[in-house]
Amino acid sequence: MKPKVIVILILVILFLIILVQNTHVTTLHLLFWSISMSQIILIAFILIGGFILGYLTSMLTRKNR
Repeated sequence: MKPKVIVILILVILFLIILVQNTHVTTLHLLFWSISMSQIILIAFILIGGFILGYLTSMLTRKNR
């Protein structure tokens, strides 16, 4: 296996362990809104949002070169 695939698999396993351990319901206060949700969902949303922002940033910097 390629080293990149091994690193990705390790990161996915670590992410799944973190998700399983964070099942409590939390309240997110954002400006005027309060949202109660499970930490699993919140962490997943933040991870997906981070990937999207990173992808868009890399695409914008490639176009400028």
